[in-house]
Amino acid sequence: MCHGGSVPTTVSLPDDWPAHPDQSLSLNRMGSFDWDLTTGLMHMDGAALDVFDTPPDDYDGRPASLSRRVPPAEAARLDALVSAALKSGQDSYGAYFRIRCHDGRLRWTHTQGRVMRDRGGRPHRIIGIVRDATEELSHSAERLGLDEERRRQTSVVESTTAALAHARTVQDVIDALGDAHGLERLGSMGMVMGLVEAGRIHLVAEGPTGSFVPGTRYTRVDEQYPMSEVVRSLQPRFLDSAQEFAADYPALWEKISYMQISAAAYLPLIAQARPIGAIGLLYQDKDGFTQDERNLLVALGSSIAQSLQRAMLLEQEHDLAEGLQQAMLPRRIPSVPGGEIAVRYRSARMGQDIGGDWYDVIPLPGGRVGAVIGDVQGHDTHAAAVMGQLRIVLRAYAAEGHAPGTVIARASVFLHELDTDRFATCTYVEADLSTGVLQLVRAGHIDPLLRTRDGDCRPLPVEGGMPLGLSAEFGHIEYPVTTAELDPGETLLLCTDGLVEQPGTDLDDGIRLLASRVRSGPADLQLLADRLCEVVDDRGGDDDMALLLLRREAAVSAQGGGRLQQHVAPGDPEALVAARHMIGTAVRAWGARERSDEIELVADELIVNALMHTDGPAIVTLRVLTGPQRRLRVEVEDRSSALPRRREAGESGVSGRGLMLVDRLADVWGVESRGGGKCVWCEFVMA
Repeated sequence: MCHGGSVPTTVSLPDDWPAHPDQSLSLNRMGSFDWDLTTGLMHMDGAALDVFDTPPDDYDGRPASLSRRVPPAEAARLDALVSAALKSGQDSYGAYFRIRCHDGRLRWTHTQGRVMRDRGGRPHRIIGIVRDATEELSHSAERLGLDEERRRQTSVVESTTAALAHARTVQDVIDALGDAHGLERLGSMGMVMGLVEAGRIHLVAEGPTGSFVPGTRYTRVDEQYPMSEVVRSLQPRFLDSAQEFAADYPALWEKISYMQISAAAYLPLIAQARPIGAIGLLYQDKDGFTQDERNLLVALGSSIAQSLQRAMLLEQEHDLAEGLQQAMLPRRIPSVPGGEIAVRYRSARMGQDIGGDWYDVIPLPGGRVGAVIGDVQGHDTHAAAVMGQLRIVLRAYAAEGHAPGTVIARASVFLHELDTDRFATCTYVEADLSTGVLQLVRAGHIDPLLRTRDGDCRPLPVEGGMPLGLSAEFGHIEYPVTTAELDPGETLLLCTDGLVEQPGTDLDDGIRLLASRVRSGPADLQLLADRLCEVVDDRGGDDDMALLLLRREAAVSAQGGGRLQQHVAPGDPEALVAARHMIGTAVRAWGARERSDEIELVADELIVNALMHTDGPAIVTLRVLTGPQRRLRVEVEDRSSALPRRREAGESGVSGRGLMLVDRLADVWGVESRGGGKCVWCEFVMA
């Protein structure tokens, strides 16, 4: 009940108050009150105070002194009722409410008030009665609204079941039951839940916050706890009073008595005739459980158990599927000289909805590194299995020294010949971080992003081909190679579409949004990867996502030393083109831009000569030699031990001029035996 501000120290009866109240009021356990809204004082006769189980000496005329007798929820409801009557202009109001007696029992009471207003319509006084309604309600269930209560109970079951229908994890079940709305539906002030694990009960939720009882996180099924009892017996346990709780479970009650629990219900959670856990609902201001309430809670326990079992099975399936996929991803990411790598993988949120997303980092000859990001079509364990096979063969082709375009082409043929109807998208990058040379091949995948040293981020256009598997099926297995430079301090971002796709949005919009997040993200590479994953987690994680970040160290100097090596297979024109791109980019990055045309021409001549006159691949190596003069050395190895010889080309000859060209353009050149083959080398002085 609401009350006013400053008040006199004594209560004076109004002039029109009857000197001798009707004795019949007292005989019918009915008292009267007169509430002066101006002073805030409320006179209550002895019968009214008796209804509140309050001695006259304990009442000072202020309604607040009755607060210990009116539970907070009831007081809030009465305040709202009286306030509504005063504001709406009503002349009267009435309500049933409960009070707490000295012995802790709850008693139903009823009040009826009449609002007195002055000539201006302003309320200044409320006169009314208050009476014990216990007997009335026991004989007149309709007045209490039991039919309405049954409808409310049905609504509780329906609303709780509806909330649990979307639960896909055990935590979802806990959240649906334990949040404010869930507890409000159940009418309880707190909840505890435990799961049966290897003969013990693991407490997975407790409430309210801060109420955890030390030593109860794990308890044995044979211990004297209410949860243990309902798990053993498979029967619910209803504790109708604090006294019953304290008597039956003294050790637990000693630790939770401060919570002022007046009743509790512990329910076994049974699925397929076996206990999977138990739930406890704790109440304040509740005086036992009716049979209807017990039936309601048993029905709720069954619904909760079904939802919990479904969530546990989904989690088990998800863990199994995720474990399968994680086993197929690389366990260790190799260190990369001159750079830093961050990789992340997020599986779909629940169930077997995992896919074929993968990443890989492949050490290559000459200090180079291969970076792969890919996605096999589908979201099931078959997609994950195909992904594992495809990752292995792509790694093998790259490690054999094939050019990037050849690696992807062979992977496409492999997938086409595999006994599957799946295709895959992929981006493969060969990077030499000493020079910053990138060779990129894209098979139906989204473009990479490039984050510059100043924090800007933009897509890096890469000429693309068809997805793996489809290109071989349709006979278009040629994949163009895009050559780019990664400057010191720059970062290359490769990802699958799970990072950019959102329901109802365009893919280009998702890429632009990702670029903006990269711009505003932290400079630290690992923190940036975590931040991008958080975006996916917050979005619900309904799709797989793989992410690979490759950064070239900012300390790398364009004028410093370096080494670059490329394998060029015979009959592979793409490999020859890629090698030319690589050489030109490396020469410029190492500070020999003014001689880049000469060096490219000589290197190309040596490579072509090795491929034409031997039956194996050519291995071209570029490196910077330090000393009195900085020199760039080009080496081309082959498997033939026959030494090259200079031939006269003649006036109209188109061959025989190779070594003449090398001799004219290079500062020095020579031939060395290498095992069963040889190495033709030449050097250029750099300014």
